[in-house]
Amino acid sequence: MEVVNWKGIVESLLFAAGDEGLSLKQIVHVLETDEVLAESIIRELMEDYTNSSRGVTIVELAGTFQLATKKENSDYLKKLVDTPTTSGLSQAALETLAIIAYKQPITRAEIEEIRGVKTERPLQTLAAKALIKEVGRAEGTGRAYLYGTTKEFLDYFGLKRIDELPPLPEKLDEDDFPQEDADLFFGKFQETLES
Repeated sequence: MEVVNWKGIVESLLFAAGDEGLSLKQIVHVLETDEVLAESIIRELMEDYTNSSRGVTIVELAGTFQLATKKENSDYLKKLVDTPTTSGLSQAALETLAIIAYKQPITRAEIEEIRGVKTERPLQTLAAKALIKEVGRAEGTGRAYLYGTTKEFLDYFGLKRIDELPPLPEKLDEDDFPQEDADLFFGKFQETLES
């Protein structure tokens, strides 16, 4: 007969629940057991964390149980939060972001037409950083995704509204957009965003 690792299951559930945590009722439902056993498992697990040198513990807040970092590690956590660890954007990502910011909503094919190269990786990077998102579907065959910037984009670059972006140079026709002008524009765009 297989022995069920109840504490391991509850630990996994709490990890998966994240900041929302789980109520005793939710744990009872998932384990398909009674409240007495579920609470006993949680209390044992809490005791295990308290008596170990682990960096996390289980806390009970507003009727939910959740994994949390131990208070004695707060100084180190503060340093982590205060240290800028976000890597900058590559030139390709920056160019793609600038095109989306100024031309949104825009499809990947339209971005690639302007840049002249594939944009799958830059789009993935920008989406992972929550700077862009899918904002709809284009009309017509294939119904391609339309991309636009996010609230995080505005926050990241210190803008209140999208219309606060620096104005584009007069000469921005895609057919008449020499590489030197593109480099100059994207360079100025990056300088503006970094200042």
